[in-house]
Amino acid sequence: MKSARTLSFYLLPVLAVVLFNSNAFAQSSADCLACHEDPELTMEKNGREISIFTRKSTLNASPHGSLNCVACHVGFDPEMFPHKENIRPVRCTTCHQDATRKHKFHAAMLKAEEEAGTLQSACKDCHGEHDVLALSNPKSKFHSDNLMQSCGDCHGDAVESYTASIHGKAMAEGVEGTPTCISCHSQAVTESSDLDPLALKVAQEEMCLSCHLDNEDVRSRMTTSTGFIEAYDKSVHGLSLHGGNPDAANCVDCHGAHEVAPGTWSSSLVNKLNIPHMCGECHDGIKEEFMESSHGLALARNSGDAPSCTDCHGEHTILSADNPLSPVAPLNVSGMVCTPCHSSVKMAEKYGIVGDPSKSYLDSYHGLAMQGGSKTAANCASCHGVHSIKSSSDPTSSIHESNLQETCGTCHPNATEAFSKGQIHVVSTEKESGLQYWVTTIYIILIIVTIGGMGVHNLLDFRRKALDKLIARRRGHTHEVPHNLYLRMTVSERIQHALLALSFIVLVFTGFGLTYPNSWWVELIREYGGEWAFQARGIVHRIAGAVMLAVSLYHIYYLAFTARGRQFLKDMLPRIQDIKDVFNAFKYYLGKGPRPLFDRFSYIEKAEYWALIWGTVVMGVTGIMLWFHEYFGSLTSKEFLDIMTIIHFYEAWLATLAIIVWHLYFVIFNPDVYPMNVAWYKGTLTEHEMAEEHPLELERLKKEAGSVQIDTTEIGSAQDTDRTEDAGSEGTKPRADE
Repeated sequence: MKSARTLSFYLLPVLAVVLFNSNAFAQSSADCLACHEDPELTMEKNGREISIFTRKSTLNASPHGSLNCVACHVGFDPEMFPHKENIRPVRCTTCHQDATRKHKFHAAMLKAEEEAGTLQSACKDCHGEHDVLALSNPKSKFHSDNLMQSCGDCHGDAVESYTASIHGKAMAEGVEGTPTCISCHSQAVTESSDLDPLALKVAQEEMCLSCHLDNEDVRSRMTTSTGFIEAYDKSVHGLSLHGGNPDAANCVDCHGAHEVAPGTWSSSLVNKLNIPHMCGECHDGIKEEFMESSHGLALARNSGDAPSCTDCHGEHTILSADNPLSPVAPLNVSGMVCTPCHSSVKMAEKYGIVGDPSKSYLDSYHGLAMQGGSKTAANCASCHGVHSIKSSSDPTSSIHESNLQETCGTCHPNATEAFSKGQIHVVSTEKESGLQYWVTTIYIILIIVTIGGMGVHNLLDFRRKALDKLIARRRGHTHEVPHNLYLRMTVSERIQHALLALSFIVLVFTGFGLTYPNSWWVELIREYGGEWAFQARGIVHRIAGAVMLAVSLYHIYYLAFTARGRQFLKDMLPRIQDIKDVFNAFKYYLGKGPRPLFDRFSYIEKAEYWALIWGTVVMGVTGIMLWFHEYFGSLTSKEFLDIMTIIHFYEAWLATLAIIVWHLYFVIFNPDVYPMNVAWYKGTLTEHEMAEEHPLELERLKKEAGSVQIDTTEIGSAQDTDRTEDAGSEGTKPRADE
């Protein structure tokens, strides 16, 4: 290697030329290369010798090859050798004025070096010095084939992550349009840009969407839909970000910057097993809580069945728990989040889940209330927790027996220890439920036998009576009966009946409205009634129950303290004759005997009345216990309340079906009274109706009429007040075969 003196020796001829010919100093690159192309020439810099060799072929291959050296190395003074000191540092921005705009990923650094006058250092670090090549040149450091290696010289970790990503794999396979370092980082998407944190995150989102949403070629290769991508903007994260929160998660926060990978890859940040750690970057406290739960522990054991954050909250569609569309909203969490797993037969067999906890919850008061639209009814999370779900055998679990009173107490502040005793997830139709199963079974059998028997009885009754009517009409038989009216129900009795009927109908609709919340008529009420419909249902149900109990108490007073009431009770008491009438009635239905003759109340009315008394007592007692469930539950147990609920439910079905099958038939569809027995409204029966339904009573009244006049003051109709019994009327005693 030559010494610095050697360089001076070579420069002497150049100096001589310059001194004698002022126009002879270097005007072209060739003049400069006269010295700088010699590979042996050196110069001293910072106490050491360095080569000044510049290959001409390298200059010619560069986009700058058409320029003279002095175009960049400004300030050359031929009278000063060596000339390093008087040549100003190369300023690339003299020509490349938009360098900082195009290089946003290094914007802050470029701006600082530009202000310091040292920008050429940053440019040369990436682009080189004289060996700058066009990006299209295969030998360029930034040609697609060399890009990873070039960027990796400084960003080795980032390149390694990118190479293993879905983008890196696509680039290696030559997929057109694959994002590269340049295509992404040419935008202001890194912390080194001069954007504030909020603008940076928005820029990152827009950069990702420029391909995944706006580029049709990219979308066609994706497995997710456009709607799925767009959903981010409406999610809690997207709304928060665009609402001005720089801490809100964007694409890069969840999917990573260079390590982007599908969720099916084990290395992916959004892989099911990795999601808690990814979400934990922002939700650290929740992450720790979740990882200690049953689900978190199962996930840590690499169980693919265990739910992760996105299984419950969603992915791009993550919504606030206050949003009614969110799967974790109070009205949705049980049905949309917990049920799909806990009602799965496959999951139950695989993990030994006993019974169907989802079904038992949905059948419970809490589940029914939730389905009915109650936002305050307990859902799965209310008892089991949100992120800290644990087994009932875990002492720290909210559903451990030692903690149940406190858990129930969050909604039932007066609950005692006894209130929480008993099975929680119980299906009364399964034998495992014990006493509840047998109560349910007995009631189902009772309903089938009772209502079935009523149906058979009424079909036979309808057939025989309809046949009799048909025969009489064809034979032209007519019976002249005086148009006399007989008191059947007083005003007081009609008012009692009306209040009883009205309260019963309201109780049926509001009660079954809870039990069958998805019925079309319940959904219709909920649709037009809004959020208050469920609360109104409960209030109206209790008011109707109170009216029925009040009417019942008044009826007891009526039976005990009025002469007509006492006579009513006496006439309504069962007798041996009633049993005989049952057999005679079936003989008549089968054509084996005459039609039985009834007095004031037949076995049909007596059976219905005493069934009404029984049902009112049962429904009243169980209804009061369920109304004041905290008090009675604290005195007894949850299991006791569950049995009361079963009795209340099936007794309601029994009563409703009995009214429809038995009562409505005899007051509407019975051929003797069709289209309706109007005694409930007018209070009277005609003599013809009396002759067909109560001939013995009619006969007795007609015998008494000689000395006792029918009291018409209680009939309640002005047009009937002047009508009394006529003892001498003809055709008043019915024939036995009518």
